[in-house]
Amino acid sequence: MSAAENHGLFDCSRLRAPRGKRFRLADRDTADTHPFKDKDAAEGYLQEGVARLAALQDTLYAQDRWSVLLIVQAMDAAGKDGTIKHVMSGLNPQGCHVVAFKTPSETELDHDFLWRSNINLPERGRIGVFNRSYYEEVLIVRVHPPILAGQMLPPSLVTKNIWKERYEDINAAERYLTRNGTKIVKVFLNVSKEEQRRRFLDRLEDKDKNWKFRAADLKERDYWKDYMKAYQEMIAATSTDWAPWHVVPADHKWFSRLAVADLLIDALERLDLQYPRVDASEKKKLEVIRRRMVGESRGKAR
Repeated sequence: MSAAENHGLFDCSRLRAPRGKRFRLADRDTADTHPFKDKDAAEGYLQEGVARLAALQDTLYAQDRWSVLLIVQAMDAAGKDGTIKHVMSGLNPQGCHVVAFKTPSETELDHDFLWRSNINLPERGRIGVFNRSYYEEVLIVRVHPPILAGQMLPPSLVTKNIWKERYEDINAAERYLTRNGTKIVKVFLNVSKEEQRRRFLDRLEDKDKNWKFRAADLKERDYWKDYMKAYQEMIAATSTDWAPWHVVPADHKWFSRLAVADLLIDALERLDLQYPRVDASEKKKLEVIRRRMVGESRGKAR
């Protein structure tokens, strides 16, 4: 049961994408905000969620057994940065690690496609966030074949089955992580092409947001249909029982932030986190120290 279900409001499980042919990205409403009518109606709930998330993170850090990996994928201007900023706003920075994956470096290209992600995985007790991830290897690399050609793979390994093989590798890697104590939360912020257009215009017309716009963003927009096809197949192939995808409506930023916070809360609550308990022998030692500290206070009062 999600945090929202506990309040009888928002069931985050409805965002989960089934595996295989049952999933159709085109069927998902990018403007859905059910059961909230508007931002004002959800404001209190979001604040409560951030506070609950902070409490769960504290227990996760103290227990030091599990780690959580949040993967955020989306088209440009879907709100990845803002969602991460708002959802993680109340958390202890010592227990978080956010990585934004850009164009691979020469060193990264000299390794397997999962390498740069693997070296940035969260430690036990931490929450890691991937702003984009290894999933780019079956998205932008698929949409733009020259990128694959530049990865220096042995020609015999680049066959018509390469995308299917990468899906298999990703599923196996994520199963390995879950079996070793990493809870994976995968989110696709699903924004419409029209809403992307409005946000691009906002960046162009607001001088304080000009820095956010890149000419390359407009170029990638021309490949919208190709990206939707790639996302459709990728989500259908990699939404597993151990690491399912969640398709979050992103035309309203306030709703996507609320939904992602709820997904994280739900994941953490399912881990049954507990603060460490000390044994009887350790309690006796602590009691001796406590009495000493109390005695020091009384001595000063005299």
